[in-house]
Amino acid sequence: LALSSLAPLWLVMRAVKCKYGTSARAVAQGVRPSRSSKTKATNSTNSRKLPPSSTAATSRRSSLFGALLLSLPLGLGSWVQEAQAQEALPPPRDGLEVATFAGGCFWCMEPPFDKTEGVLETTSGYTGGEEPSPSYRQVSAGVTGHAESLQVLYDPKKVSYEELLQVYWHQIDPTVKNRQFCDSGKQYRSAIFYHNEAQKEAAIASFERYRDSDVFKTRKLYTEIKPAKAFWPAEDYHQDYYKKKPILYKYYRFNCGRDQYLQSIWGDAVPPPKDPYKEELRK
Repeated sequence: LALSSLAPLWLVMRAVKCKYGTSARAVAQGVRPSRSSKTKATNSTNSRKLPPSSTAATSRRSSLFGALLLSLPLGLGSWVQEAQAQEALPPPRDGLEVATFAGGCFWCMEPPFDKTEGVLETTSGYTGGEEPSPSYRQVSAGVTGHAESLQVLYDPKKVSYEELLQVYWHQIDPTVKNRQFCDSGKQYRSAIFYHNEAQKEAAIASFERYRDSDVFKTRKLYTEIKPAKAFWPAEDYHQDYYKKKPILYKYYRFNCGRDQYLQSIWGDAVPPPKDPYKEELRK
């Protein structure tokens, strides 16, 4: 076991505590975050506090997580990887349509749409800015104007755009500006990017319906509704991240508080939060 291979593992173990906003995910994926991307969650009005735990329990969790990481293939793959994004996605083939959403971390946006009947494919990527073929490092630094986004290829005969909007609203916190959970910055804004007038009208109608319903406990919603621009797929290691790195993904998602917030809004309409610490202890 080379000492150099332990550095990424040690940094990931630090990320479990989720002390710093965007850096927790950057470390989890093996990309060193820029200094400007670090935002203490405790300084945010939207930070989610986890239940207090005893020193002994924390020690057990750290030891457990370290053991789990050591059981993974060494070197997190993308630790030194810095590839440009791919070519912009072409229009969908005849009979199919696309929907584009931004809801913070695109890792967390993939699973609910992948499970939706009629969705054929989801692609994590970047849109909303002007920089062609941006890299993750550029977007996460907030210098391109892009937002981390998800493009959904679907069959309108099996699922409607309105149904996809329902899935979308059940995944985000629209009450905060330029932030989603522990990721902060305009690159993590929530937005609906429409591809035609019908999508625009449906998006506006859904926005107004949720705003007026007070389901989010405020009538001030910050989710943008903008015309779609070129969509640039993210680097390959981002695609289906929840399948490729399930343990790291679960720890990131839980510590960022997304599911805890969604449950507080939607109750039984969304899956309950699953504490990965307890799941691993039961194994």
